[in-house]
Amino acid sequence: MRREMIRIVVAEMMQKHSLITKRSTTEVAKKMLAKYPKSLQDIIEGDVIGPGYHSLVKQLQNRVENVRRATAPKIRKQKHFTDESDTDEVSPEKRAAIQDTYGCIKWDLKFLPLGGTTESQLQQKKKLKMMSLQTDANPEEVKLLMKQTFYTQRKQVNRGENIKHLLGEWPYLFDELGMAVHFEELTGVQLKAVFLRNHDVKGNRLLDYMKTVCVNKSGKFLQAVTKYQIMRGDQSGCSQDLVDMVLLLLAYFNEKEDAIFCYVEDTCLAGEIHMDQVPLTPTIIVCGSSCYSAKRYMLSVDRNIVKDNIPSFASALCLMFGSFYCFNIHYPSELASTLEFLQRCFFSINPEKGTKVEKSKKIQASCEPQSPDVDSGPIRS
Repeated sequence: MRREMIRIVVAEMMQKHSLITKRSTTEVAKKMLAKYPKSLQDIIEGDVIGPGYHSLVKQLQNRVENVRRATAPKIRKQKHFTDESDTDEVSPEKRAAIQDTYGCIKWDLKFLPLGGTTESQLQQKKKLKMMSLQTDANPEEVKLLMKQTFYTQRKQVNRGENIKHLLGEWPYLFDELGMAVHFEELTGVQLKAVFLRNHDVKGNRLLDYMKTVCVNKSGKFLQAVTKYQIMRGDQSGCSQDLVDMVLLLLAYFNEKEDAIFCYVEDTCLAGEIHMDQVPLTPTIIVCGSSCYSAKRYMLSVDRNIVKDNIPSFASALCLMFGSFYCFNIHYPSELASTLEFLQRCFFSINPEKGTKVEKSKKIQASCEPQSPDVDSGPIRS
């Protein structure tokens, strides 16, 4: 019935105008949703996904393209761009910012916090550095100082300061406590709290779906399910279910496990890891033969161990995901589907448009000058 409705609506739209744009389908979808929200709104487990009309817009667009396909030319002549073309008027910084600002509500602040000065920001930063060396620092004071210095943190990140420098200047930015403050200021989302809440609501349902429905559709996926069941053994609990979910998502989207996890010996120290084997993008270092049995994790960003002795898989996953946003790092293409699924379904970040996935190598090369003998690190502006 829904597909038939889409066909009728698109037919009526194309009678009015043969060229239907995305803006037009979005406006139509909004009006349809406003009139019939119970039937058309995008809802999972009681949560409205994004603005609630994405799937409707997608269906309308797909139908428009299907109707037009018969009349569209099969080969289109590529437009020739000259030195005076419009593309040259857009700076690389502005093109990169589209991905860097994706999902953010306060990516770059124009003004210092009320009552704050450059000198007070420096004093607060020094105090945070001193507190990071203490074992009994007051968590509430750390949160307050991180929030007060968010302006300066963003300025340094957006200038493209390297990870080693940021680690020295803002050690709490790589800590679970400090990153949570920065992430919430940046995106409006409570990093770990929202993730765990969504996992409690949706995690078991997703696992049941993958272990019952998906195994019947792909022999390769069935092999992955069997492999992880053997590795898990008789271990039970929320942590093991979370590991199951992430590994099976990677298998479902046919994305590589070694793009997000790097396995080392369980007794391995941070200084003993061969960093040339670790991806440049945020990576979870698993101290053990598998995520199921590991008792300790580390976080690597730009091949720097920025946090060791992370006690739980959930904390490691949240720190890894938060790093993409806090440090302006694009999702690597080999992890695009898994990270976008986690972003939308479990971290509740649902922008209406755009993407955080890295550009193709061809476009990237034109946007970001690179030296052939210098590793450029993860894609950051």
